[in-house]
Formats: sequence, structure tokens, C-alpha cells
Amino acid sequence: MSDDPKNGADPQGPSENQKNETKTSDPVEEILELYPKGKRSLAKMLIGMTSTAVRLASKTSSVSALVGKAIVSTPERKKIIEEAGASLKDLREVAGLTVAELSEAIQLPDQSLLTAVENGTSTLSFELILRLSALLARHDPVPFIIKFTRSYNPEVWAVLEDWGVGRLPLHLGREREFVNIFRGNDNARKLSDAGFKRVLDFTRSAFENSLAFALEMEQKEKK
Repeated sequence: MSDDPKNGADPQGPSENQKNETKTSDPVEEILELYPKGKRSLAKMLIGMTSTAVRLASKTSSVSALVGKAIVSTPERKKIIEEAGASLKDLREVAGLTVAELSEAIQLPDQSLLTAVENGTSTLSFELILRLSALLARHDPVPFIIKFTRSYNPEVWAVLEDWGVGRLPLHLGREREFVNIFRGNDNARKLSDAGFKRVLDFTRSAFENSLAFALEMEQKEKK
């Protein structure tokens, strides 16, 4: 068959522009790209859990309450939203950004939304919370995400809290303490594989015994 352009064939194949036109952007992946590589798996897990929580919460709540609109039903909620807005403003100022600069950085066309959020008259959607965390809490995003999800999306947070998300920072902190024990001892790096396995087996056994003892002591203290 001839490659004559008249027959509709393109001997050079699709152009780069044509390839780009067929690509569809994934907003989740775009957000994850803003995080350091070591934080992406945790952020992705939170996105997945929160998406599920939104679906569950929306069955019993007004969906508009979940997507970042100004809904204040009680004086207590109004106070929470005002405090969250003030906290966000403090974080922005510490980062040395204006409202316009922050809006541009998170690809938010209407900067008046951030102004309203900081003034306590509007809330944030989870997607915006995630984008802001990648910029304002880049090195430790989980507490930021938890704090503002709790403040702005209480229905979603109720589901996430039932799943134990609120304890994630605690667990991550404890894991870092374990890692720091290894990192703080140069001799551990000098061990052969067999030697390291012996240390690991002994450590696992000692940890399990210590854990059983600690749990027993806590149970006694509760009585």
C-alpha cells in the first residue's frame, strides 16, 4: 500500500503535538509530583482513603459541605473555620508568600478564595488542602493534611478517624525513632549479612518481649 498523503497515511507517524493532544492529565499524579519522592506513597494513600471517605460521607451529608464551600452551621464551626484560616495565613506568611503568589503556585485562578479562607468565610476542598500541604508543609505534610481536613471537612474526617488516620503521625514518628537507632550506630553498617541477621533476630525477640511487658504494665495501670 502506498504511503501517499492522499490516502490519509502519515509516513512520519503522529507529530509530538498530536501525541500531547491525546494525553489526558491525571490531577492526582500532578499533585503527587509536588511531593518529595519519599512522601508520595503516603500522600497517595491519603488521597485514596479520603476519596472513599467523601463517597461514604456524601451519602448522609450535603455534598456541598465536602467540596470547600462556606457552610457554617454553628458558632463552634464558625470558630473552627476562623482559627483554621488564621493558621493558614500564618503558614503562608512564614513561607514568605503573598496570597497572589500562593494562589498561582497551587494553580488556583481565583485568589479571592484564599482570601476568604484566611478570613474564615470559606473552606477548602481536600484537593486544595493537598496542594497547599505540598507547598507549605512539604517536609511533613501528614499533620497538615489531617489538621485542615478535620477543620474543613468534618464529615470526611469522621470517616478517616474511624479508620485510624489520626494516629498516622504518631506511628510515623515511632518508626523514625526505630530507624534512627540503626542510623546512629556506625557499627551496624559494618556487619556482614549474617551478622546483621543475628542482630535483627535478637532485636525482634527483645522487642516482642518488651512489648508484651509494656502492654501488661499498661493494663495494670488502668485497673
